Amino acid sequence: MRKIGIFGGSFDPIHFGHLRPALEILDALSLDEIRFIPAGQPPHRQAPAAAASLRLQMLRAAVAMEPRFVVDEREIKRGTPSYSVDTLTELRRELSRDTLVLLVGMDAFLGFPGWHHWRKIFDYAHVIVAHRPGWVLQSGGELAEMIRERRAMSAAVLWSAPIGRILLQPVTQLEISSTRVRASITAGGDPRYLVPETVRELIINSRCYTQPTEH
Repeated sequence: MRKIGIFGGSFDPIHFGHLRPALEILDALSLDEIRFIPAGQPPHRQAPAAAASLRLQMLRAAVAMEPRFVVDEREIKRGTPSYSVDTLTELRRELSRDTLVLLVGMDAFLGFPGWHHWRKIFDYAHVIVAHRPGWVLQSGGELAEMIRERRAMSAAVLWSAPIGRILLQPVTQLEISSTRVRASITAGGDPRYLVPETVRELIINSRCYTQPTEH
């Protein structure tokens, strides 16, 4: 039985703020792989600035040196809004013998109640919440109650159940966002050291954030 991390997002573009926490979680929880799943049509935000084909190309370039990082194209190929619960439903059918863990940042987790059928996510996977060391969750609200019901205090406790638990995992959180990277490039800045060099070259050569791109 494998332990497979699921990491979704627009990845517009992929940057070190995505990659470093993913690597730390991969190693800390002894995952067999992490699947990066770029959204085709993000339901809660505007369409990505870069074309889907280019975002896939950047993502493959970014993870090429880590064999445990895998790119999964299913949401882009689906052609409909990319809901996490739908993707997890598909993956559970395909990987019925494996343990799935959904990786989310704290910002995304705080918005969980607004996700499509968010409670059903726990029927298919565990949830790993990456957060800055020392961060403390507020004591009230739906999420606080969910954490009290489902929290695993260690990886050993997490793996003792097949699905449905929440692990709060401290990681090195870099103050990088795709929005800021795009804005910097549009303003004439260089994304060097914010993204892998192979991704930087694709951004510069395609001019995807400095001129309109066909989707």
